[in-house]
Amino acid sequence: MGLMKFICPDSPYVWDQNGVSECFDDLVLGFGVNILTLVMVVVLAIINRRQKQWKRVYLSANIFISILAGFGACIASFDIIMLLRRRLHVQSILFHEWLYTCSQFPVWVAILIVSRCGTWSDVLCSGFLCFWWTIKFLLMIPRLEIVFSSPQVVRWIKEICGTITDIIFGILINIIRMKVASYRNSSMVDSLLPYQRDTEERQFRDSEIVCRIWRVMTFKTIDPVMQHGVNKQLDFEDLLQLPIDMDPSSCHALLLRMWDAQKGNNLSGPSLFKTICLAYGWPYFCIGLFKVLNDCLGFAGPLLLNKLIRFLQQGSRSVDGYVLAISLGLVSVLKSFLDTQYSFRLSQLRLKLRSSIMTIIYRKCLCVSLAEKSKFSEGEIQTFMSVDADRIVNLCNSVHDVWSLPLQIGVALYLLYKQVKFAFVSGVAITILLIPVNKWIANLIASATKNMMEQKDERIRKTAELLSYIRTLKMYGWELLFASWLTKTRSSEVQYLSTRKYLDAWCVFFWATTPTLFSLFTFGLYSLLGHQLDAATVFTCLALFNNLISPLNSFPWVINGLIDAAISTRRLSKYLSCHESEFGLEHSSPIFYDEKFDSKDTAVSINDASCTWSSYDEKGFDLVLEHVNLVVPKGFMVAIIGEVGSGKSSLLNLVLGETRLMNGSVYLTGSRAYVPQVPWILSGTIRDNILLGKDYDQKRYTEILQACSLDLDISLMMGGDMACIGEKGFNLSGGQRARLALARALYHGSDTYLLDDVLSAVDAHVARSILQNAILGPFMNQKTCILCTHNIQAIYVADMVVVLDKGHVKWVGGPADSSVTSYISFLSPNEFSTLAEGQNSKKLLNISGESDKAQEVECISTSTEGQDIVEVETRKEGRVESTVYKNYAAFCGWFITVVTCLSAILMQASRNGNDLWLSFWVDTTGSSLSKYSTTFYLVILCIFCLVNSSLTLMRAFLFAFGGLRAAIRVHDQLLHNLIDAPVSFFDQTPTGRILNRLSSDLYTIDDSLPFILNILLANFVGLLGITVVLSFVQVMLLLLLVPFWFMYSKLQVYYRSTSRELRRLDSVSRSPIYASFTETLDGSSTIRAFNSVDFFLFRFMQHVQTYQRTSYTEIIASLWLSLRLQLLAAFIVSFVAVMAIVGMHGHLPVSLGTPGLVGLALSYASPIVSLLGSFLTSFTETEKEMVAVERVLQYMDIPQEKLTGQSLSDPNWPSKGEIQLQNVTLRYKPSLPPALFDVSFHIPGGTWVGIVGRTGAGKSSILNVLFRLNPICTGCVLLDGLNIAGVPVRDLRSNIAIVPQTPFLFEGSLRANLDPLETSSDEKIWSILEKCCLKEEIEAAGGLDSHVKESGSTFSVGQRQLLCLARALLKSSKVLCLDECTANVDTQTASTLQKAISSECRGRTIITIAHRISTVLVMDNIFILDQGILVEQGNPQVLLGDESSKFSSFVQASAM
Repeated sequence: MGLMKFICPDSPYVWDQNGVSECFDDLVLGFGVNILTLVMVVVLAIINRRQKQWKRVYLSANIFISILAGFGACIASFDIIMLLRRRLHVQSILFHEWLYTCSQFPVWVAILIVSRCGTWSDVLCSGFLCFWWTIKFLLMIPRLEIVFSSPQVVRWIKEICGTITDIIFGILINIIRMKVASYRNSSMVDSLLPYQRDTEERQFRDSEIVCRIWRVMTFKTIDPVMQHGVNKQLDFEDLLQLPIDMDPSSCHALLLRMWDAQKGNNLSGPSLFKTICLAYGWPYFCIGLFKVLNDCLGFAGPLLLNKLIRFLQQGSRSVDGYVLAISLGLVSVLKSFLDTQYSFRLSQLRLKLRSSIMTIIYRKCLCVSLAEKSKFSEGEIQTFMSVDADRIVNLCNSVHDVWSLPLQIGVALYLLYKQVKFAFVSGVAITILLIPVNKWIANLIASATKNMMEQKDERIRKTAELLSYIRTLKMYGWELLFASWLTKTRSSEVQYLSTRKYLDAWCVFFWATTPTLFSLFTFGLYSLLGHQLDAATVFTCLALFNNLISPLNSFPWVINGLIDAAISTRRLSKYLSCHESEFGLEHSSPIFYDEKFDSKDTAVSINDASCTWSSYDEKGFDLVLEHVNLVVPKGFMVAIIGEVGSGKSSLLNLVLGETRLMNGSVYLTGSRAYVPQVPWILSGTIRDNILLGKDYDQKRYTEILQACSLDLDISLMMGGDMACIGEKGFNLSGGQRARLALARALYHGSDTYLLDDVLSAVDAHVARSILQNAILGPFMNQKTCILCTHNIQAIYVADMVVVLDKGHVKWVGGPADSSVTSYISFLSPNEFSTLAEGQNSKKLLNISGESDKAQEVECISTSTEGQDIVEVETRKEGRVESTVYKNYAAFCGWFITVVTCLSAILMQASRNGNDLWLSFWVDTTGSSLSKYSTTFYLVILCIFCLVNSSLTLMRAFLFAFGGLRAAIRVHDQLLHNLIDAPVSFFDQTPTGRILNRLSSDLYTIDDSLPFILNILLANFVGLLGITVVLSFVQVMLLLLLVPFWFMYSKLQVYYRSTSRELRRLDSVSRSPIYASFTETLDGSSTIRAFNSVDFFLFRFMQHVQTYQRTSYTEIIASLWLSLRLQLLAAFIVSFVAVMAIVGMHGHLPVSLGTPGLVGLALSYASPIVSLLGSFLTSFTETEKEMVAVERVLQYMDIPQEKLTGQSLSDPNWPSKGEIQLQNVTLRYKPSLPPALFDVSFHIPGGTWVGIVGRTGAGKSSILNVLFRLNPICTGCVLLDGLNIAGVPVRDLRSNIAIVPQTPFLFEGSLRANLDPLETSSDEKIWSILEKCCLKEEIEAAGGLDSHVKESGSTFSVGQRQLLCLARALLKSSKVLCLDECTANVDTQTASTLQKAISSECRGRTIITIAHRISTVLVMDNIFILDQGILVEQGNPQVLLGDESSKFSSFVQASAM
């Protein structure tokens, strides 16, 4: 006890009235902790003295450690010198002070010595020391509490410096430990602590290291980009390169590895959130340490302010005032560096996560079978990429904010307690009362968000459907109908969006008014309790209130972000958990594995297999194939035949593993190639489509082009095989698309070829050539070919024929068997006889090279050089024009815009008035000049609070209303303009690019833009209010305003010129991602069949890398600006503080006001640091978000179709169906040869006309002219004697019926698909379905109310064509156009359809485009086109008798 009395005289050993005693703090938490640390360092140094040094840790890390240790030793030395100085001045020094002060120095000296040793990283970065340093920080808190209560400024600052040094050292050794661990695991590297790959690389000069650190800290790496941005338009090559660890492939591999581990550990339901934590949790935690330090440093400003105001009140003339004033600025500088580094590290992590999420979604799209994908709509999957990925990335901010914001609020409340004691409880009570209210609001927001996302998915799906089939919809005249359906879905989406926005407005109101109410209740209660308000207390509290504003305002957005991220995470987890296709040489069910399977002589073996198109989660399903048994020997050509809907395409998909195998087994040996019934064409060059990632072999490539009859087609194209193909091959004919897909399959040289009706899209002559040279040619010699077909030539040359009937294998045998003969016995005598001759010859006749080739050439009516096919996406240059802002204001409504701005200004004025009133209050009470009671002051304060709250609520709701109004108007006007755009616009603009406007850009206008505009307005009026008050209080600040504004404007102009270009590049780089994703969704089965998953994943990663580089450059540019603005603001804070001290000393000619006003100026100067930065950031972000409006406005000016005309006097027009073309010439582009040249013909009403010609001869161009899809150059078209150019285009199209070449079905009921305008009765619909051979299938599917899946995937392609025919027959039109409508149906069904058309269409004019000669033999008249010229016309029977006629040569070719 005697010893304790000696050590701690006149002091409690542990506790005093304020908490831990100073003696206990010095002796145990100071001296004891330091000695323990010293022992740990020494022991670890001894243990690790012989350890091999880890060479890969770079020298800069060691320099950091040495600098910090040296700085810590200097602080400790300064402390000892100060104690000795006090001792020399005969001041008493307690023994526990000596112990604590002297124990600090040896600790830092020991660390400094160890840092110069070779094994320093093993000692200082050991797990024990890293953990201990984290605990040591917590033990410092009681000491800081004691120091902050001390009036000694120098001691106060010295302790802060020492504590910051300790914290930085702790963070640094933890980061180095993490880096060393990552090096050992061959992980990537963070740029703050770069490492060296070889021992020689360690020989760097210290100056280079310091320079590199300085560049990282000040973001000088962006300087070249900024300079380019000022001088010229930026391009992608000007952007910064990504660090290695941010490469999309690295990020993808990391997240995929963790996801697979999750699936292995948790088979029931792996969590994407846990996966993200496993992949990025530790780096995220380390970033959180920056956040802790940054948040704690944020409270140093109010505490220093308190000390400074008290110093001013005391009127002291010591040097402490200047020390405090300069410290305020230095703290701001330090916080600026910490803040920007935290933001930089967090942004890097966000980009890594975004890259991981996007690539893993894309990979899943490549790996999920068509059956499994069916449980998600295409719009839903696209939303995963466009919206959900961004929401999950925003989780990075929200998770740290969840603990950081309550911490900041808690510390602020504690410091308030130190200022006003228990009076702050009234403010806390308000906060606690708002918690259940905000929880209730958050739940409502979550519900609204979930419903909104469902409607958004549906809207994007319908939008994609509308854009994909816009040509067909225009021909039907249904674009307005579809637009109305889409608008209805958009209305539901906006309804939930408005619910969310108005709830957000209530959140903003509650949280924005809380600080004002806080001050009212806190100061009111403090005064009523009998305490006297002084300037130091009031303005320290005001500064703390300002610190509360940001976390309190951010909290609702953080909660919203967490809710959105949670919903998106669950949605994505469900998608990523889907069953994946197996990519191997065999697809089998392990339950039915057959060990007797011999792959030597067998290519495909199907044993008792049943399959469905339902996903693995669905319990109810319909089998599309039942108990199929089939063995295909190697080298065989197999023809799969059967009626429409019999399961031919499903059989190929069963072999490919695209269906869900219910029982049995399927085996496929070797590689495979697949040509689907609807060929999948990739946007790019012809060569890219054929190679599909394979190496270019010129000889093989040329031979395959010749075999597929593509060589002369390509030779006519401008650019040859490097000519660019538009989206989905729009600038190729149907036959060219089919032959291109076949050429791709041949080039890949697979063991087994799966060809789905590849011959139906070409005419008989070309089909014979392809069959002879490609399918039966040398490239398929000894290869297995399974061909689904209705082509008689192909059936007769097959080695094996498989007949399917309603999902069962009805018969398997040779082509000469009676079952095959009965299948074609219904053919016309002429065609059947010629086929019999072909059968007797046992082989196809050889094709004459030159003469036939000349006939096979197709005129590519819309082909041109690559850059002319698809227009390159344009982007604006320079700043966002004022017209964009004006347009957005007009969308919101000018009245709403003006009232919102006015309410924001008045709101800020009421808040500034509130603070000025407080200043007046403390000055009058402090000088005993008060003429009024406390109640009077409180009543006025109440009035200010009430006015401020009312204006805040008004502003919040006005913003919500204006933003919603703009969102509705933008969408409706954009949709209206797109609907009225000509078909040529959609041909030249990829669907993904348009969809980007209607998804990502529209989401920005819906949600992000109003939010950032609200922040911008709040920052602007806040900055304006602060400037006015500071200029009024601190006259000297006016001297600084001009130079400061000059520097500020120069900075922001320099930055904005670059940021605008970066934002535009960001939008442009995002479009290929969505376009590629949409394209892959359509062709995923083809990609899997060719085993090209890795190639497409690599291709997508290149798009993502470009996008990442743009975002990375954009972030660094933003932080470059933020740091410099915060440093400027720090100078202002120091200036105001120093001027206050100078003015107090009487060194200035003007008075700087009362202590209350000086306190107000200082409390207003502090938030300038954050407010200036956030103002320009929000301004720049607003400009960036305005790019979305700018991009949408680009599509407001697209060319429009001429819709108007003279109204029809006869409502039954056309009543005859008489059609006359007079000298019609059509060009798709002025630079292209004519698709139709001087074509004239007359079709009497009620006659049947066939249009015949080679693929691409201009047959479909006739329909384009009739439907006015493309304007004609010369001539005119008369319908019932009326020039169709003068008829309103929608009236024209709605009065003509058509069955398009590509069948079109949309998601919805079958009744809606057949009769969307609801003009026909059910009896009539069933009658037509029966005539179209569909009644039984529809009844089995569930009747007219059965649900049709997206793109009509419920039905086969042939059935879809029959449904389109039924739809046309239901339309009572005098003119019916049939565009290859029987190309994908079997010959028997085609014959039945011809009879149905004959009975249903008596008296109608029918124009038929067909490849089957049997289809046009019964026509009244035929027109033969060749390269856009009408070369022959007449009765088919007459022309058939003339052996020299073109038609006769067609018939002979089709018979061979």
